Amino acid sequence: MLFHTWTFAIFFAIVFAAYVRLGHRGQNRLLLAASYLFYGWWDVRFLGLLLFSTVLDYGCALAMSRTPHQAIRRRWLLLSLVGSLGVLGLFKYSGFFVESASRLVGRLGLAWSPATLRIILPVGISFYTFQTMSYVIDVYRRHVQPTRRFVDFALYVAFFPQLVAGPIERADRLLPQIQQPRRIRIADLEEGAYLFLWGLFEKVVVADNLAPIVTSVFGDSPPYAGPAVLVALYAFSFQIFCDFDGYSNMARGVARWMGFDLMVNFRLPYFAANPRDFWRRWHVSLSTWLRDYLYLPLGGNQRGRWMTYRNLLLTMLLGGLWHGAAWTFVVWGLYHAFLLAGHRLWTEQTGWSNRRETSGGDRWLALRIVACFHAVCLGWLFFRADSWSQVMHMAHGLIGGPWTVSAVSVTASLWMRFLAVTIPLLVMQIWQYRRDDLLALRRLALPGRWAVYTTLFHLIVLCGASGVTAFIYFQF
Repeated sequence: MLFHTWTFAIFFAIVFAAYVRLGHRGQNRLLLAASYLFYGWWDVRFLGLLLFSTVLDYGCALAMSRTPHQAIRRRWLLLSLVGSLGVLGLFKYSGFFVESASRLVGRLGLAWSPATLRIILPVGISFYTFQTMSYVIDVYRRHVQPTRRFVDFALYVAFFPQLVAGPIERADRLLPQIQQPRRIRIADLEEGAYLFLWGLFEKVVVADNLAPIVTSVFGDSPPYAGPAVLVALYAFSFQIFCDFDGYSNMARGVARWMGFDLMVNFRLPYFAANPRDFWRRWHVSLSTWLRDYLYLPLGGNQRGRWMTYRNLLLTMLLGGLWHGAAWTFVVWGLYHAFLLAGHRLWTEQTGWSNRRETSGGDRWLALRIVACFHAVCLGWLFFRADSWSQVMHMAHGLIGGPWTVSAVSVTASLWMRFLAVTIPLLVMQIWQYRRDDLLALRRLALPGRWAVYTTLFHLIVLCGASGVTAFIYFQF
């Protein structure tokens, strides 16, 4: 069930009509049933895994709270992690590792044809697995108290606006909102409407109109012309951002209508001035998860320079692998690890602080933003390519050309389509960046707000891509 379909509109209208008439506990039970229906709409078989993760981590967290012995608490934590990661590994990574091992054995001159299972990847499994893991780890660390109401915890895991593509919410943010009565205010309804409208614009006007440009180049066969590769990378950079940020904004909007406040998952990431700043702005719920549950437990930057670089490498390696079971994702993670390590080394050698580097007083700030954006764009080549061979061919085209007038003219229509779609987005984002406010539009006087709302609505109706496409991050 996709946010930008009539099916979801009917589903949510029915849920919301019942929601506003119920008390707090009735609302939670309704939302849990609606969340299971929403998730089961994809494939009812996926509900078994969702229930397994919910029951396992609910039980392990309660068991930890009932014993003061650290060794016993550690065993319950281990049981939870093994169960959660075991399910994730089986359904998402088993085929990848078996295939990789088979290729390695083949290169050694040995014959091995292992049996593989044809397993359907459950939608959103990486998101809710990381969410339940953070809950159990926080209970183990005594950062949060486990909830004893199963319905509340099950709703925390399955809350339908953010279930399949995040943001990955922490228990200390979302659980209190589930456990306490909620009020729906006029301001919440207006903010939710704006977030949903803006997210819908990002998805159907920007992302879905850029998708054919990306597909036309990445779906082609080598050799690749340099201008074609460049426009495809630019187009994919904005496609994946608007696709994912569009989902996050629509999820936040839907939740806001019901009195919930989900975290901001993107903070204008293409205005980052360096790699560290980028990861403070891009997929914030995942980057902070990796920081708090992997990078810092490994030692962070407290054990010397080389251990810091090792920790960065391992963290970003896992971050890449989280996105997909393919070596291209692993290389994408390593690429960002080297960007982060290189930036850290540069700041250590020059004494240039991150705050100074990203401040408005830096006269080179615009140049740093442009340079960081292009470094990120290059990384998207690994993320989007279907194989390592395609990465190499497209990189060769980007570096080696041809960059002739005829090669540029062939892609002129692609460039025009790219600019037509992205310029309205950039105008809005530049305004948000200069005001340092993602909700800057809502600060306008009422006539100005409604003028923009009307414009967005007409752009969605007139320029929205035909057909309904799934969100890119559903596959993760």
